[in-house]
Amino acid sequence: MDPLTIFAALAAGAAIGAVLGLVGGGGSILAVPLLVYFVGVDSPHAAIGTAAVAVALNAAASLAGHARSGNVKWPCALVFAGAGIVGALLGAEAGKAMDGARLLALFGGLMIVIGATMLRPRRSAEDPDVRLTRASAGHLLPRLVPAGLGVGLLAGFFGIGGGFLIVPALLMATRMPIRLAIGTSLVVVTALGASTAASYALSGYVDWQLVGLLVLGGVAGTVPGQWAGRRLADRKRALNLGFALVVIGVGVSIVVRGLPALG
Repeated sequence: MDPLTIFAALAAGAAIGAVLGLVGGGGSILAVPLLVYFVGVDSPHAAIGTAAVAVALNAAASLAGHARSGNVKWPCALVFAGAGIVGALLGAEAGKAMDGARLLALFGGLMIVIGATMLRPRRSAEDPDVRLTRASAGHLLPRLVPAGLGVGLLAGFFGIGGGFLIVPALLMATRMPIRLAIGTSLVVVTALGASTAASYALSGYVDWQLVGLLVLGGVAGTVPGQWAGRRLADRKRALNLGFALVVIGVGVSIVVRGLPALG
């Protein structure tokens, strides 16, 4: 691997880590475009597989802190993740079977949709005491299982962690508070990322050297990102809106580039 590629991979990892530290998520949605257009990964499938490994590792590292703080609703997380793993494995197989250029163009479309959902304010109705028990299973399982399966299909197909899809899905299914939804989502992101990564790795679509560089850069980028996030905490909404516009802009650019493939 040449020095320029090494530097680009480290910089991409730092950018992903900085975004995670600054706005608390969303770095994974930028991983594939960064790998393709900045680092220079030729195959969109390899970019998706490599990004999936990095996403799973980052989510697992973040999960530890949330679990210690009691921000994880484990029964809900395990049911959602179980359904999501099935979806992720199916989605990964479908993604690998699709032409890489077309897959990348569709990824850009997904970025536009996710960015648009980030612009919408979240509803405030919350149920902090929600629990998946025998008594509540009758109304929670019919919501958690289909949501997990659907998010898993998208996560596996596009190789993303799906945090910005999982959190709203958990909020709609359970009405748990946002801090619990974020912590619980990390269990699911870890599971979906690992499932997708395993599928792509078995097909030879993971560049392990790039994974190491992305993770190393991510560690370096997370620290200043978290520092900036604390300093700008009172502007959290503005930061999220700005990031949403960046995601939409990148998505539009990818779709425009991929119009020939979609045609």
